[in-house]
Formats: sequence, C-alpha cells, structure tokens
Amino acid sequence: MSQDNTLALGRNEKWPSLWLGLAVCAAAIVGFAFLGLNHQDGGDYGFLSLLPATAVITMAVLTRKTVESLLAGSLVGLLLIDPTDLVSPLADVTLKVMMDETIAWLILVCGMMGGLINLLARGGGVFSFGSVMTRLIRSRRGAMVSTVGLGLVVFIDDYLNSLAVSSSMKKITDTYKISREKLAYIVDSTAAPICILVPVSTWAVFFASLLEESGATDAGQGMSLYIQSIPYMMYGWAALLVVALVAFNRLPDLGAMKQAEARARAGQPIPEGWQDEADHVPSRPVATWLSLLNFLLPMLVLVFASVYYEIDLLKGVLVALGFTMLLYSAQRLLSFTEQVEATLDGFKVMLHPLATVCAGFILKEVNDQLGMTSYIIDTVTPILTPALLPALIFLVMAAVVFSTASSWGVFVISLPIVVPLGLAMDVPMPLVVGALLSASAFGSHACFFSDSTVLSAQGAGCDTMDHALTQLPYALIGGVLTLTALLIGGFWLT
Repeated sequence: MSQDNTLALGRNEKWPSLWLGLAVCAAAIVGFAFLGLNHQDGGDYGFLSLLPATAVITMAVLTRKTVESLLAGSLVGLLLIDPTDLVSPLADVTLKVMMDETIAWLILVCGMMGGLINLLARGGGVFSFGSVMTRLIRSRRGAMVSTVGLGLVVFIDDYLNSLAVSSSMKKITDTYKISREKLAYIVDSTAAPICILVPVSTWAVFFASLLEESGATDAGQGMSLYIQSIPYMMYGWAALLVVALVAFNRLPDLGAMKQAEARARAGQPIPEGWQDEADHVPSRPVATWLSLLNFLLPMLVLVFASVYYEIDLLKGVLVALGFTMLLYSAQRLLSFTEQVEATLDGFKVMLHPLATVCAGFILKEVNDQLGMTSYIIDTVTPILTPALLPALIFLVMAAVVFSTASSWGVFVISLPIVVPLGLAMDVPMPLVVGALLSASAFGSHACFFSDSTVLSAQGAGCDTMDHALTQLPYALIGGVLTLTALLIGGFWLT
C-alpha cells in the first residue's frame, strides 16, 4: 500500500470516533441545557459543575481532538449557566480571557519562543547542535539520558524547557529511532515536575508570592517556606525517578507507548501524517564546534537574561531574539529580512498550541463561574483528618488541575481554604505546600490539554493527544508513588 493510501486510510479510521464524540457531546449539551433550565439553586450548581470537565475528557478520549473538546465542554458549562442565551456569555468569556494579562504574556512568550527556535534552525544553529551531539551520543540510551540531562539544565521555566529541549534533541532521537512521543514524554517530565523542585524558576517565584498572600507565612518569607517544602514535593521526585528509569531502559514501554516505539524502531520515529515545519527548514550545512556557538550563545543569553529580569521569560526571549539577530547579521548567515520572516514563521507554527491553551483558559473561566473547585473542596472537607490532609489535598487538587488544565489559577482559589485547614489541624505547612505543588505538577503533566502537554507535543513534533495518551501510564505511576509518600508523611509527621 502506498504512503498516500495509508495516510488516507488512517484519516478515514478516525471519522467514526469523531462522529461518535460529536454525537455524545451534542446529547450532553441538550441534556445539560435541560438541567440548566430547571436549575433553581441561585448559582450553587453542586455536582452539575463537574459536567463540563467530564464532557471534555470524554470527547477528548473519543476523538483525540483537544481544541474541539475544550470548546464543547465550555459550551456545556455556558448552557448550564444560561440556557436561554449562548452567544453573549461565550463572547463575554472569550473577550475576558483574551484580555487577561496572563494570556497576553503567554501568547507573546510562546510566539516569540517559536520565532527564536525557527530563527536558530534557519541560521543553522539547531542543525549544528544536533550534528555535534550526534557525534558524542553513541546509543538510544545515551540519547534519552542526554535529553533528561538537558531538561534538568533548562530548569527556569517549563515553557522554555518544553520548546527548547525538544527542538534541540529531535535530530538526535530521530537518528536512534526514538519515537517523537517518547521524546515529548521525556521533555514533559523535566518541565513542570522539575521546575517545582528548583527555587530559581517561574513556578517558585509565583507560588512564593502566593504563599505570602494566603497567610501561609509572614511577609517576605514566602521563598523560605517554598524551599522548606521542596523535600515534600513528592511528584517532582517521583516523575524524575520514573523518567530516569525510562531513559536507562529500566522501565518498559507501557500502553500506547508500545505502538509508538514499535513504529519508531521500524524506521518511522515521526508519526504518520505529521507535518513538522522545523524538519523542512533549510539549515546551513555546517556542523563545527565554532558553529555550535550560534546555538549555545543565544540559549545562554535567553537563560541569563530571564534570570536578570527576575525570572521573566518574556524579557529574556526579547533580549535573546535581539542578540541572535545581531549575531547572525555579523556573520552574514541571514539577511535582516530573512530573520524577520523566520521569526514570523515560527510565531505561526505556535498558533495551534496557543489556540489550545486559550481554549483551556476559557474552560477554566466557565468552571470558575460554576464553582467547580469550591464544590470539590467542600465535598471532601468533612472527611479530613490531620493524617489524611496531605494525601487528600493531592488527590483533590490533582483532579481539579487535570480537569481544568489550570495548574496555577486554581490555587488562587484553593490556597485561602487549604492553608487555614492545615493551620487549624496543626499539619506542618511545608507538607501542605508540598502536597499542593505535587498536585499542580501532576495535573500539568497528566492533563490532556495543559500548556505543558501541548507545548511539549508541539516542540517534539507529534499530536497532542498521542503525547498525552502515551505518557499517561508513567504519570499515573508517579501519581501513585506520590500519594503513597504523602500518606506515609501524613501519618508520620502529624
């Protein structure tokens, strides 16, 4: 069978599941609209607040379509809120999300990171890095271990990790017939799970300030409490252990990863039908140690500039872009017009993952209006005990983050509730914070449509749902290890 016919068959096989998912979603919308018409609780939606997230996960599994599933779940939630008018609430929520400072920051950072990576590719920097690393790496295990090592080095931000590491290592992992899905998993495992363990990261800066605002510690002591909590951030340690076992071939391929790796070993590391723009970017045919600086210097500038501007990746990528343009212009690698075109083309490549993340924020806003997070916390509060509190915090908040893809936003709501509970029950605050950060990292890692998942898939060059499903077994292993450790910690320390 020709490749064209194979691809056509693959596309046709997806149609039944797509129509099934759409039919399920349509039935859910009609049913939930009926529930909304009969809802008289004055804004207290109770268990109904869980329905949009349930619809998203169900449709995502059936169709493997992330943006469509997120928008369908958002429609379900909006119909629950106001069954008589869908257009106005949808327009209001979308406008609110797009005007949010976080979304604007995310669009600029991800778009310009895509532009920087594409510029490095067009100027030959990525090609040189890959070629030099290929000479140093001698095996599949070496390629995977090197990817883990590079992920540990690029620790200041999970977005930087997801995009830069995967783009840098694709050539090497393709050479050793490692599937793009496994590359995406390794990169994703060293993104959010590792960022929480390093006090010099965007996660640490954000959560340290949040801890002070919530009353978990005195003003100016947020970072100190964060550092004390690092030993209890169990999911970060568990994810690092699991990915290390995978890289050293001590943990077998599980679930959908078996099929992906079998395809790669047969000579096709890139998924069928996947069009990776970076794979077709013309690169300069040079691969000397000197040309390697055209990749390493911009990356070092990116990291140090971000640190200089108090872990602000937006300012860091602006400085790195300017530096790279000057560096390439001085060597006459690319004209100014070619550099601008490369940057804009890289921005375009990021449009689909950015659409996914924005759709996730729309769903999060709808869930906030439904009160989903508060409902879940209120439901489990009566069964809390000091010994069980850390484990239950992890379970509940991990479920919330997995359902909403909001690894940071939900904690603005939950911290004012969880911190007083921990103080009242005399549970060590570092253990409480460790459980919260573990839940945040697990949710970001395991969620089908989190920003970390989407960007890791985009950077590695594979479908978002394929990446999510292949890495889910490993994330669940880390989750079970984390839950067990927090249960032991809760009974031991309280």
